[in-house]
Amino acid sequence: MIEEITLQRALPHVFRGSEHESPVKDSEVWLMQELTFRRGRYYLIEAESGTGKSSLCAFIYGSRRDYDGYILMDGDDVRNFSIGHWCELRRKAIAYLPQEMCLFPELTVMENILIKNRLTDCKSGEEIRAMLERLEIAHKADVAAGRLSVGQQQRVAIIRALCQPFDFLLIDEPVSHLDSRNNEAVAAMIDEEARAREASVIATSVGNKIMLPDYELLRL
Repeated sequence: MIEEITLQRALPHVFRGSEHESPVKDSEVWLMQELTFRRGRYYLIEAESGTGKSSLCAFIYGSRRDYDGYILMDGDDVRNFSIGHWCELRRKAIAYLPQEMCLFPELTVMENILIKNRLTDCKSGEEIRAMLERLEIAHKADVAAGRLSVGQQQRVAIIRALCQPFDFLLIDEPVSHLDSRNNEAVAAMIDEEARAREASVIATSVGNKIMLPDYELLRL
């Protein structure tokens, strides 16, 4: 279980030498002496394109290490984590929805979701179908993901991200292709899943913001 994720003067390598220039100088994330995300709280990171929001998610998830400063999980420097430890965290403690969604286009909607769910045994088949129904894509369960609209793919990717235990959910522009009605439905599902786990949600946004309640806004 992870209670806190702390950034200490974190800065992507690409911004080295730009400490006194935009976007770094105005950031409420980069180069902060200490910024802590706490389990059970919601955070919305508002950013312009090119300011490092996807990089931030990848740094926290451990898939990239091209940053200065430190990222700590419950006080431990993540750079010291073994591959095995990262695999365990990604299966039980940290869920991630990247902006690219990373669905397998040749696999069906259900097959894409089950790839994650078989690793975690988090949801039953009935629960997954109920989630698809709730987001109005149950009729697409046996359709190849590559044949879906981008908005439909985004809803599939969100369900897949929720099919695991987590203390922190990282979602990079999760509703960028959704209208307000689907945004509201997705936000309600994420809120319910996070509350059931007493988990934190860290969401990024360039424009369309996810409609989560009671979030702390940070500008990147």
